Amino acid sequence: MDYNYYLPEGSSIYSKENLSYISTLAGLEKAMQEDRILEGNAIMCDEEFNLHIDLYGIRGIIPREECVLTQKGEPIKDIAIITRVGKPVCFKVVSIEPIDDTYRVILSRKRAQIECRSFYLSTLCAGDIIPATITHLDRFGAFVDIGCGIPSLLSIDCISVSRISHPSDRLFCGQRLDVTVKSNDTESGRIYVSLKELLGTWEENASEFCIGQTVSGIVRSIENYGIFIELTPNLAGLAEIKEDHPLFNSIEVGDAVSVYIKSIIPDKMKIKLILIDFNTCAAKPTQLHYYIDTKETKHITHWQYSPAKCSKLVETVFE
Repeated sequence: MDYNYYLPEGSSIYSKENLSYISTLAGLEKAMQEDRILEGNAIMCDEEFNLHIDLYGIRGIIPREECVLTQKGEPIKDIAIITRVGKPVCFKVVSIEPIDDTYRVILSRKRAQIECRSFYLSTLCAGDIIPATITHLDRFGAFVDIGCGIPSLLSIDCISVSRISHPSDRLFCGQRLDVTVKSNDTESGRIYVSLKELLGTWEENASEFCIGQTVSGIVRSIENYGIFIELTPNLAGLAEIKEDHPLFNSIEVGDAVSVYIKSIIPDKMKIKLILIDFNTCAAKPTQLHYYIDTKETKHITHWQYSPAKCSKLVETVFE
């Protein structure tokens, strides 16, 4: 199975192959004969909630009932249609109808999603590594497109080991990334994914730093015994700070700071820091760095975050 055929929406819209199909009537007719999945930009949602697709001078329409593949018994939500305007959508060509001196092409996003679910998503199992695109951020997690616009939830606790207050601390809408399949409920059709397993173990992240270095970080939590400072998405250290410290009342969660690395203790998974200075501006999300080659590795069965000699075991077992 060519999994590249069922990528998140927007992945192939400007590919030479896709453009050859959607830019001419002959190409659209060929796509209909081949039952091919294509992509185009949604330029309007009309008063009947039909999506209009840019087909280079030819009118493409996805009827409301063909815009979204819903779970069994769930109604189509109009918000799921109108939020596609201005964005790429996938579809299959259903029919081509001559109208006056032009044509109207009837399309179906639902049919493309049914095929994606049947031939791709239903085959996925826990531990598979797949591409995804962030479509929406909420306080409890990020919704991602895992193929042909079909959504999956990346919960906030699965984004990284370092705690964040909101997914926007780490991710942004439209971001393309790789994720691992956490679970796949084939009966309900719901798939949940995780990211933290691709961002390295404690030892892998800690190896990027040395005692005596002064580095930048992001304040993630302020407690009465100290401040947790993120050094990487999967690594945080503790800076002990007393109330009489000159910076104590100035620092807020999300601030960028500079810290001195006092000690690195693998058997306790601890990094002790000394706060040096801070920036009053909110820090930008840390760039994601994968410690797994996701082009070569497509499945993992087990991930152990904690060092082998650490008494506390932190791991993910994909079953």
